Parts: sequence; C-alpha cells; structure tokens
Amino acid sequence: MISRYSREQIAKIWQPENKYKIWLDIEIYAAEAMENFKIIPKGIAKEIRRKAKINPNRIDQIEKKVKHDVIAFLTSRHDIFRCVRHLF
Repeated sequence: MISRYSREQIAKIWQPENKYKIWLDIEIYAAEAMENFKIIPKGIAKEIRRKAKINPNRIDQIEKKVKHDVIAFLTSRHDIFRCVRHLF
C-alpha cells in the first residue's frame, strides 16, 4: 500500500504480519473442516493453532526465490506444520 493514499486502519490490514496471520487462520479453519469430515484426525487444527508461528522474514526469503507471496507462505507453512506431523 502507498502510505500517503491509505488510511492507517486499511494499511494495517496489508502489513505482512497481519496478512500472513489471516492466511494462517484460513488454513486452520480448513483443517477444522477437514476434521469434521474425518479427512484428518481430530485435534490437528488445535495443535496447529497452538504451535504455529509466522516468520515474515522466512516468508520474504522464500518469496525472493519463488517470486510469489502465496507460494512463499505455503512453503513456509510446510515448515510450520512439521510440528504436528506426529499426529497423522
């Protein structure tokens, strides 16, 4: 966002930390839905929510390589979700 053209509340939405948190929340909601349909074991979403940490610097490093913010996030998410691999 170009700061001189945006209000603080709107600019805040697009800050990397907030954007990635929203994306992670969506992934967790998807995991909750998959639990309800018995696609993944119960408790995975809760464990992800408890353990997942977003590292914007890591995502930025990946994005420089892959040239795409969503792919960078998903690649970093792979690192994040290793914490619950033992539950599958």
